[in-house]
Order: sequence, then structure tokens, then C-alpha cells
Amino acid sequence: MDNEEEERFDSPEQFVARIKEICSIDRETHEEIDDGLRDFITAVSAFHRDHDVVEDHVQHGCFELLTSGLFKDHRDYVRRQFIHSLIQEDEYPILQIMTTFLLYDGRSDEETFMFMQREGLFPRLLELIKSGRYDETPVHTMLLELLCEITRIQQLSRDDLQMVDDAFVLYLFQLIEQLSDDASDPYHFAIVRILLVINEQYMCFSQDESIGASNVADPLPNRIIKILSSYGPAYRTFGENLILLLNRQTELGPQLLILKVLYLLFTNPPTFEYFYTNDLHVLVDVILRNLLDLDPSLEDDDSSPIVSPQGVGQRALRHTYLRVLYPLLKNTQLAGQDGNYKRDELRRVLRLLASSSSQHFAPADSTVVRLVTRCRQIDWLHEASDEPEPESEHEQADLSPMKSPPSDTDVAKRLLGMNNIEAGISSLSVLDVTAKVEKEEKKQRPLVPPRRRGNKKTVQLDVPAAAASAENGKLKVKPMIPKPRRSRSEQLRDQSPFSDRATG
Repeated sequence: MDNEEEERFDSPEQFVARIKEICSIDRETHEEIDDGLRDFITAVSAFHRDHDVVEDHVQHGCFELLTSGLFKDHRDYVRRQFIHSLIQEDEYPILQIMTTFLLYDGRSDEETFMFMQREGLFPRLLELIKSGRYDETPVHTMLLELLCEITRIQQLSRDDLQMVDDAFVLYLFQLIEQLSDDASDPYHFAIVRILLVINEQYMCFSQDESIGASNVADPLPNRIIKILSSYGPAYRTFGENLILLLNRQTELGPQLLILKVLYLLFTNPPTFEYFYTNDLHVLVDVILRNLLDLDPSLEDDDSSPIVSPQGVGQRALRHTYLRVLYPLLKNTQLAGQDGNYKRDELRRVLRLLASSSSQHFAPADSTVVRLVTRCRQIDWLHEASDEPEPESEHEQADLSPMKSPPSDTDVAKRLLGMNNIEAGISSLSVLDVTAKVEKEEKKQRPLVPPRRRGNKKTVQLDVPAAAASAENGKLKVKPMIPKPRRSRSEQLRDQSPFSDRATG
């Protein structure tokens, strides 16, 4: 502290020169490195004390340290020292230095975020955020971003995730309901992203427990869905921001995270009516647009031996949108008496998606055909001409074990984190569906009667029930003897309109 009182910076130029001097000194031993880091923190804290606007200069100092030989030669040691300082210190200037440095270091090297988790930083971040001491400050934003990145980059341990209690989730929802003072983030997207990645952690644990790790006596509850199930009407801003964020996103990852939360909300009875009806209308418009905007040229062909991550992602995103669309149309207010929102447009898009010969789409894969068929079987979308979904083959496909390595449909299912039976993998291909339709058409087609040959065939006549014989109501009649052939003159006479036999 005595050294900090000696530091004085009358101008930003003096501060920049001092930071460059500290970072340019070669240091080999841990004691020398600690002295250099201590001088760096003292200089930044002193500038923070003497000036009001310091955010840009703090960032400049952190970038100077990240590009210096001091950090490049001793990365792990410097990171560990900053992490331990963040765990122990509570003073605002030091927290701002630590969070800024670690966040920028992690964005250039994601191994830093995993290193933070191994060093036990996750509980400390929860503690600092829940304390509320740094609300509406740059440090609060940095803490939120650090927590989001640590949660996004890796699967948390069960002990860490259990520290996310109801009070913390409620605190985040309450922050979203408040007006934002950050002009760069007016809709609290930083907080929304934390809730999205925490929901992803819950779904990962739920999937692990469902496939064999269910020996845990107390399964982890999804506290996000739990809070919205109990207090959903009080926190509708979160749902509105989800739709707004989905409308603006073009990257694969954020869209999938949002769709996962929407799927849980639309398949959980207490949250069926969490959204306002007008918001559901906007969501339907966004989903229809995004389904049509997905580039089919990026999707991989089923027969192609080369699988690109981008192609698998596009196909997974299309499947996920369709999986969310089904409960959205079936379980929410859209299925009520005042529903039927854009019924014709929905049927037209679904027909395009399932079409095997369309100018807009490539031939649909079997999963798209099955998901589209499910959507078209919804009561207010269904028409008599729609082909029903073959349930028996669905059950066989869901019960059959997985044989080959994961396909793109498996990737889509794992990305969504679903174990819904109705969303299982179907064994029907487009050709199978076409063959089934042709078979049904043949069954409904009337049979052509066989050609009659001569007069030897017995004629069957329907008779009234009272006069029916023991032979199933059919009476065998002996054929009559044909009349003698008439002459040409008699035929002409009968055809004459003046003939006695002429009618009229």
C-alpha cells in the first residue's frame, strides 16, 4: 500500500509509459514475477484512484500485459495468480483489473476458462454476483460474462451446479425485469445468455441420468423452468427477450440454446401459457422465416461419405425448429378457439419442407418428413387429405437399438437434449413413404369387372330378402333362347318414325 501511495499519474500518457516499463522488464523467478504483477496492480489502482474515467485505460493496461514477455513466458503462473487474487480480494479496482484481464485472456485462449473452473472460480463468481455490491458497474458486467463463458465452455460438476439455487435464478430474472442502464446491452442479453447456458447444463445432467447415470438419489431440478412454472407471469420479459434474440441471431449455437428453453416451456404444462398470444404470433413468424432461410446447399447428402460440421449444424437446426414448432402449435393458446394463426402459411411451409421435388429445398430427409407429418396432424392444421403418420413403424424405430455410428439426426437429437419418444428416429425413408401412399391408392381404386365371354356364364340377380333362396340371396336364371334373326326390310321398317312400333 505504501508503494501505491507513491504512484501518481497526472496524465494518461504517464500511466501508459509506466505500464510499458513494468511489462518490459525480464523476470525469471516467481518472486520477480510477483513483484512485477504487484507493480502492475499498484499502477492501475493508482490511476483508478486519481481519475474518473478509467475503463479504457484499464483495458489498455491488460492488453499490454497480455502481449508482454512477462505473460507469454509464464502463462500458467500469471493466470493462477490473477485467479487467486480474484478469489480473495473484494476491492473494486482490483476486481476490475482481474476480471478484465481474465476475460480478455479467455477470449484469446479458451483454455483459460477451463483453467478457471479447475481452480475453483465458479463458486466465487456466484458469490460476487449474488452479493449485489457491484450492480450497475462495469465489474458486474465482467463477472456475468466470466460466469457465462465458464459455464458455456465445459460441463460443470454436480457440486458446482447445485450452488445455483432458487435465489440466484430469481435474482437474474429480477435484473432482466429492470430497465437497463447499459446502452450497449439494453435488453440484458448478458444475463439471458447466462440463463441459457445454465439451462444447457441442467439438460446435460438430465440426459446423463436418463441414459444410465441415474444412481443419484436426488436428481438435479431445472431451477429455471421451476421458477417460471411458479412465477412465470412476473418474469415475462425474459420470454420476450428470448424471441427478440432468436429473431436477431444468425449463429448456430445461440439459436439452439434458445430453442431448447422454448421446447421445455412448450412441453411443460405449467408454462404452456407463459407467453402472451401476440408474442407467440411473432415467434411463429420468426420460425417460419428461419426455416425458409436455412441454406439447403450447406446440408450434407445422406449418401455423401464426407460430413461437414456446418452441414450437420444446418440440418440439426432445421430438425430443432420443427421439434419446437410442434408443441408450440399444439399446447399453447394457438390451439384454442381464437387460434389458427397463419394456418395456410404454416401448411404451405410444411408442404415445402417435406416435398421431394421443390425449387427451394433439396429432397427432404426422413426426419424432416416425420417431423412435418407430426405437425400436420395437429387438430387445427389437419385436413382429410393429409396422410396419417404410421405409428407402428415409429414404435419399432424407437425401440430398436442404435447400430451404426451417430448420424446427423443423432447429432440433432443430442444437441437438443431430448429423450421424447415422439421425437425419436424413424426408420421410414422418403421412398418408403411414397411406396406406402401408392399402396393405399391401389387399395382404394375400384376393380374393373372381368370381360364377359359368350352366353354360357350364369347370370346372378339380386332379389328381395323375402324371396331369397338358400344360395345367399342369388337366383340362378336360365338364359333365354335368342329370337330368330330378322330381315333387313323389317329392321328398316322398325327404325322408321312412321312405323306402328315407333314410340312417341
